[in-house]
Amino acid sequence: MCLAIPARIVSIGEFGMAEVDILGVTRKISLDLVPDAKADDHVLVHAGFAIQVVSEAEASETLDLLMQMDMFTEDQLPPADLLAPELTPEEVQ
Repeated sequence: MCLAIPARIVSIGEFGMAEVDILGVTRKISLDLVPDAKADDHVLVHAGFAIQVVSEAEASETLDLLMQMDMFTEDQLPPADLLAPELTPEEVQ
């Protein structure tokens, strides 16, 4: 089973890379699969790639559902590298 986590794009840099906020954790991800995404959009992130742009309401609803799961509690979030592994521009080219 694959899991994509909703994130908000904070900023977009070079090489299609973006900084996103995932439950207060900031990570660098690739926007190669969603080239029309822009700052403040919400995206689903899987394995360091944004795979779909979603509405803020859908992102919020998904995060609320994830927080209800035993493995996703506010005091014990998964390691940041599971949410969005760090990628370098060289790794996504």
